[in-house]
Amino acid sequence: MSDVRRPIKAALLQVHSLAGLALALLWAVVGITGATMAFEDEIEASLNSHIMRVDASTTRRLTPDELVARLQAAGDFGRASAVTMSSDPSAAARIRFAGSEGGSRPSSVYVDPYDGHLLGSPRGEDFFATVRKLHRWLLLPGDGNGIGRKITGSAAICLIVMLISGLVLRWPHRARSVKMWLKPNLALRGRGLHRSLHAVIGTWVLPVYLVMTLTGLWYSFEWYKAGANWLLARPATTTAAMQPKPSRAAAADGKADANADARPLTFDRVWTAFLAQEGDQYGRALLTMPAGAGTSVRVRSWPRNSSLESVRDEFRIDALTGRVISSDRYGDKTFGERILASVLDIHRGAILGWPGKLAFMLAAAMMPLFAVTGLLLYLSRRRHRRLARQPVGHLVPGE
Repeated sequence: MSDVRRPIKAALLQVHSLAGLALALLWAVVGITGATMAFEDEIEASLNSHIMRVDASTTRRLTPDELVARLQAAGDFGRASAVTMSSDPSAAARIRFAGSEGGSRPSSVYVDPYDGHLLGSPRGEDFFATVRKLHRWLLLPGDGNGIGRKITGSAAICLIVMLISGLVLRWPHRARSVKMWLKPNLALRGRGLHRSLHAVIGTWVLPVYLVMTLTGLWYSFEWYKAGANWLLARPATTTAAMQPKPSRAAAADGKADANADARPLTFDRVWTAFLAQEGDQYGRALLTMPAGAGTSVRVRSWPRNSSLESVRDEFRIDALTGRVISSDRYGDKTFGERILASVLDIHRGAILGWPGKLAFMLAAAMMPLFAVTGLLLYLSRRRHRRLARQPVGHLVPGE
């Protein structure tokens, strides 16, 4: 190694080591929780197959408000905040509720779309909700509006630094050798094996980690999201995306200030307006009530046989008048806007189908490996430096 490169690599090694030691546990938590959620939809579908399906019938299916009314007549479930309807005659409807104090009520339930009777609350929902909060916000107060979001975002930026510095540090003398880059030397023992595993497996997962971090920053920093919109979306879309969302506190204040005589919002007028737009072309539709005092209901619609979260149309419909306020169809998006809409699917590898989700899951699950091998390498370097500073006569036999 040249005299010029030696101090540069020494400085990079210090940065790489110290940042790794400081953030290894955090990265391990984010990696394990991300791997846990990789096949969340498939796991929940398997756990709840007995309540997600019903016998198809020629009987008229109930409207969203009729479903909510029959469910509320069966018990106190709180205010319905969202309803998922399906065009599949054998699919159950799903009703979500506003959060209750102490979590005494279920987050959501499945109901029979033909008679509205309760089928049950999905198993695994609360578990994955907790894992998601740990992954995104570290279970810190404030959720998406708290400090946890900034911590995970900053850790993602640091991970990019780690990936780049690690690549530079392991750049081999035979850079064109595929074997040198991608084959670990399992014949080694101790420090040599730890270094080989750390470096080679790190090379395997580096592209996946880069994709994960670059898309994960979308959920951590508004400036990052604004920059991505400016770069990839049309100006009108960018302006709409950059509009700040009302905080939960502001939504609560707005709700308190609402006119007491105002008519309560219902789903049916929105559902009728949505069907007038989509007809029978939709596969699944999610109607979500506004959190504050507004009357604009968000409707997301996914086509039949679509497993991607990003391939959807989105509407804003006034719940009082049924007027369609805005319509955002996936088919009308530019290539750049489709990339922005697919951030979540890209982040978890779903854009590549189940093989992509499996690859991303395995890469995320390997994060603790780098924490362990990195720590062992750091301790080994400290031991060797300590031994190197000792006079030869003071070396302990066997060391």
